[in-house]
Order: sequence, then structure tokens, then C-alpha cells
Amino acid sequence: MKILVVCQYYKPEPFRISEICEELVKRGNEVTVLTGLPNYPMGEIYEGYRKGKKRDEVINGVSVHRCFTIGRKQGVVHRFLNYYSYAISSTRYAKKIREKFDVVFVNQLSPVMMANAGITYKKRNRVPLILYSLDLWPESLEWGGINRSSPIFKYFHRVSKKIYEQADCVAVTSKLFARYFADEFNINQVEYLPQFAEDIFSSDIVENERTGEDINLVFAGNIGVAQSIVTMIKAADLVKDIGRLKWHIVGDGSELNRLKNLSSSMHMDNVVFHGRKPLEKMPEIYAKADAMLVTMQKSSILSYTLPGKVQTYMAAGKPIIGAIDGETALIIKEAQCGFCSDAEDAEALAENVRRFIASDAKEQMGRNARSYYDRHFSKEKFMEDLDSIFYEIIQQ
Repeated sequence: MKILVVCQYYKPEPFRISEICEELVKRGNEVTVLTGLPNYPMGEIYEGYRKGKKRDEVINGVSVHRCFTIGRKQGVVHRFLNYYSYAISSTRYAKKIREKFDVVFVNQLSPVMMANAGITYKKRNRVPLILYSLDLWPESLEWGGINRSSPIFKYFHRVSKKIYEQADCVAVTSKLFARYFADEFNINQVEYLPQFAEDIFSSDIVENERTGEDINLVFAGNIGVAQSIVTMIKAADLVKDIGRLKWHIVGDGSELNRLKNLSSSMHMDNVVFHGRKPLEKMPEIYAKADAMLVTMQKSSILSYTLPGKVQTYMAAGKPIIGAIDGETALIIKEAQCGFCSDAEDAEALAENVRRFIASDAKEQMGRNARSYYDRHFSKEKFMEDLDSIFYEIIQQ
């Protein structure tokens, strides 16, 4: 099968789509990726990719073409320049593609307009298109501070509706996403395709390396407004009396500097910001964690989301302590792998940390997490389900 993959982000940027494409190649498929110039998360084009360099390369068997992209940098203006530069340049390139593909696979994060290139190819060549929705649009704009009643939000609602309606199938990472597409856009041909974790986070690799008496709680991932890291900082302040407890924040994003300043002003010696670490270094960090943290802003739409870090935490066989609503809370409860409170409830998060420290079931929670991952979120299951979606849509 020949597959055209459209996604603004790709290796060396840290997104699972790279591993998906490489696995498709291992399974005997030909894969070409239409992507942008790497600049996530720092917002600057990576060294080695500037001034027209590496526009075409082959990475582990995957053919990769990179379209012109303006770095996202900081602020709303640069963010939209980043979004539209890729959307426009990739669509122009898609019009010139003469190679014939059997199917188009759009790995849709933000912005939803990244799908335009895939839709252009689909229409010109009359091939099916599968859109894998990892970020809900236009809801992602609200998380970024754009009011639902604003003209901007209404405009992108129309844009999103037109894009989603072009897909022959919409695949979703969360069961609650299906409800959103049905209610918001009257789209009912939706397939559940939850994310998996990278192989390096296998519990066989992430062995416990705890030393000393410290209790280490770790958050790993993007540090933006939606992640509500401020809830962790407030909770950490409420448990300062537990001197051996450390909160480790690993990652980068738009909120990092503000949160560092907030932590410093509150004299939070128990909160440590590590910045962004290379993917290959993360198992070492996980190995020293007693439990992993997941928080999110309080939002009816955000509650639909199942952050990809949840699968990674589970694959590593780690207990999870969360302050998050919706699907993630349901999964933590169903898996019996930790404790979860309402989004933005710092007091309840602090109380659950105390419950975790006092619990005699820490190791069992970790085993439960890995067991649930194996049953529901493994890479093998993901790839088999994706293959089924491909073949079903091609045969229609």
C-alpha cells in the first residue's frame, strides 16, 4: 500500500507520527510524508534545516518532504503565521504531486488547516482520506484564549467543519471525541484509535532506580496554558511539610518562564524545573519517579481529551496522580492505577498526593497501569487497528 501522510510536525520534532510511519514501512508499505520545517516546541527552525537545507530526505525508510514554514516563536501573531505558512505551502506542493497513492492519512494536530494539503490531493486523485484527530478544532483556539463568541472562533468553526466533512473517516484518540464530532458537526463515521507509547518507555526498560528517601513526582510534556501546571505548584505549596517530597516538571512550552517565576516568588524549593530533555533520556527520568502527574485546565471540551502522556505513563508501569476531568479520570479509575481529582482543584490534588504516599499499594498501581496499557493501548494493537481502517476505507 502506498500512503501519503500529511502532518505539519515530524522527526526530529517529538511526535508519535514518526514512529507510526516507520512502523508502516516495516509492515511493507511505502510511506511519503508531507511536513513542515522542524521548529517545535521552541519556535525556531532547527539547525540544519534552514536556508533550503534537507527539504527532501529519507528517514528510516520514510520519504520526507518539508514545505516552507515560519517558526512559531512566541505570541498569537507568530502562531498564526506558523499555521498558515505550512497550510499554504503544503497545499501548493500537493497540487504538483504526480505520484499515485492509495490513501491519504492526515495526522491532525493544531492547526486543523494542516489537512488542506491532504484534501487537495484527495480531490485531484480521487483517493480516500483518513483524518486522525488529536486536537479538536476550533476548540483548541478557546484553550489559547480566543472566546467562543468572537468572530475569529466562528470563522474557524466554519473552516473546521468544512475540513472534517472532507474526511472519509475520522479517527479519534478519545471515546469522548466521537460525541463531540456527532454533536458539533453531525459526523458519525468515527473510529476509536487511542495513542500508544514509544517503545523506549516499556516497563521492561524503565526499571525502578529510586535511591534515598525522596518521594519523586514527575510531570513530563508540553508546558502550556491547557496543561494547568499552576495547579501542581499550588498543590506542592500545600504539602511543603513533607520535606522529602519533590515535584519534577520536565518539558518546555509557552508557560515555562511564567511558571518558573511563580514558583520562585512562592519560594517553592520542592518544585524542580528540568526543561526539555531528549526523548532517549526520558526513561532514566521515569525510572526515578514514584508516580507521574497529569493536570489539565477545567473545560468541558478539554475533558474529552486523553493526553498522550497517559499512555506513556502506563507503558512505563508508573502510578498516576491527576487533577483532570473526563476520559483521563475515567481511565485512571478503571485501571486502578492511581488517584484523580477534579481539574484545577489544587487542594484535592495535594490530598491525593498524601493518600498516595500513605498507600501500601504503590507497586500494584504500577502493575495495574502496565496491564491496562497492554490490553488497550499497545503499539501492536494500534497498528492492527490502523491497518483495518486503511483497508476498510480503500475497499469502500
